[in-house]
Amino acid sequence: MSDEPDADRLAALEAKLAAKRPTDEKHHMEEHYSQAQLAWRMVIELVAGLGIGFGIGYGLDYLLGTSPWLMVVFVLLGFVAGVKTMIASAREIQGRLDPSVALKEPGAGAPKDGDHDG
Repeated sequence: MSDEPDADRLAALEAKLAAKRPTDEKHHMEEHYSQAQLAWRMVIELVAGLGIGFGIGYGLDYLLGTSPWLMVVFVLLGFVAGVKTMIASAREIQGRLDPSVALKEPGAGAPKDGDHDG
């Protein structure tokens, strides 16, 4: 018995498999994200901002005896920071610009009134 036909078939199969395999790896942002994952990420960012603001405000109120004024101020600041982070995440996910620029400059990369995509 000869193994020659099997070797030819095996080589042909290897060539077909190599042609079907992706040649380059996907970038992290090119991966598929479900809408639920994106929503939870944004909710967690907002709640984290609120929680950190509450913690700082409550701690300062406790130390300085100014209850509840600093807590209210820092909760509002935490809310603003959470919303800013959510917007930066949305822009990052849309691929309009990188995350470091989105956090540094609010509104950066947003399309202008006269701009059209595609």
